[in-house]
Amino acid sequence: MNVSVRATERLLAQPLTSSVHHVETVRWVRHWTDGYFSFGITRPQSFRFRSGEFVMIGLPIDGKPVMRAYSIASPAWADELEFFSIKAPGGLLTTQLQLIQPGDQILLGKKPTGTLVLDTLRPGRNLFLLGTGTGLAPWLSIVRDPATYEQFERVFVAHGVRMTNDLAYRELLEHGLKADEFLGDFVRGGLTYYPCVTREPFVHQGRLTELIADGGLFRDLGLPRASFDAAEDRVMLCGSMGMIRDVAAMLEAGGFREGSNADPADFVIERAFVG
Repeated sequence: MNVSVRATERLLAQPLTSSVHHVETVRWVRHWTDGYFSFGITRPQSFRFRSGEFVMIGLPIDGKPVMRAYSIASPAWADELEFFSIKAPGGLLTTQLQLIQPGDQILLGKKPTGTLVLDTLRPGRNLFLLGTGTGLAPWLSIVRDPATYEQFERVFVAHGVRMTNDLAYRELLEHGLKADEFLGDFVRGGLTYYPCVTREPFVHQGRLTELIADGGLFRDLGLPRASFDAAEDRVMLCGSMGMIRDVAAMLEAGGFREGSNADPADFVIERAFVG
């Protein structure tokens, strides 16, 4: 173990205090791959958020809090807060955050916010949640919220990654939610999971943007069309800036209008992450 890792472990073991942030305790950590991990923390009783919002989380580094925006992966009703993170090489926060263990403490911002929430969309029939990498995180919150299925007849989660083992939460989205005692009745018949992989053979192979542009996404989903329909589809985008830019351009060309908290419309992106 190198010196920097030992120093980080000593830092994480120290009790945290803050008058500006909540100080919360790590409940669990799961390392999916060398590039992705998830963790859950305690939720303050006063902490309220809408499924799909993000919040600042962080650690003190060199005596100062280093905070980054993270989408909350747990639904608004859950008694803990869940996050899905990359392990960014050389990342100031993630190089230390990936070392957390149950019982450690981290800093949590007090003001969740965001546009990847149901309030920003006009009524529609189908909800498409399109994400790459950790852009899956807000969809994990939204698909575990019963309100989603009350507002939309069908919900499609498309998750694009490089390798098959990068498909974190695949088991949950394919089987776990359907078997859930609380969510199963909402999910069965209402949720469709669509994973796609770019760098190795897979049932849905290719970039998410390519699968949308050539109609493959819609054919695979059994929809009787080859593109999004502004009359009945609503779309949320989260992930790489390239994917968001390209799909947003396709949507606007198809007559979709971008929405916000003040002006609900047909599709939304999280501008705090891409702007």
